[in-house]
Amino acid sequence: MVSRIKQVSVFIENQPGRLTAMLEALEKNEVDIRALSISDTADFGIVRMILSDAAKGAETLRQAGFTTRQDWILSAEIPDRPGGLLKTVAEPLAKAGINVKYLYFYIEAAAGKSMVVVKTDDIEKAEHVLKSP
Repeated sequence: MVSRIKQVSVFIENQPGRLTAMLEALEKNEVDIRALSISDTADFGIVRMILSDAAKGAETLRQAGFTTRQDWILSAEIPDRPGGLLKTVAEPLAKAGINVKYLYFYIEAAAGKSMVVVKTDDIEKAEHVLKSP
């Protein structure tokens, strides 16, 4: 299964307590985090999240003083076995000439499925490639 989902990215300063403040704002407004990835530079970090309600989460964080951005990305179900990511995502996208900018995993707890979030340089083409058998 492949679908488009909204990702919320938050730019936070690399300072003690900033991640805590971000998480507290989401908790206070009852926005659940489904998946999270953090990368950093010397001065700031980028927190990428799949939230229970992307619009509410982004607005909550803006009101708390954070800079946010929402993007459409792909979510793809992958087999939970060696080579699952290779055969269902990496190889098909590479063969189609689509660059993967980043990816991270999450698990749909209720369904017990392994999922991967993929940001590519061509979302329409990537979605078509990953939906093809």
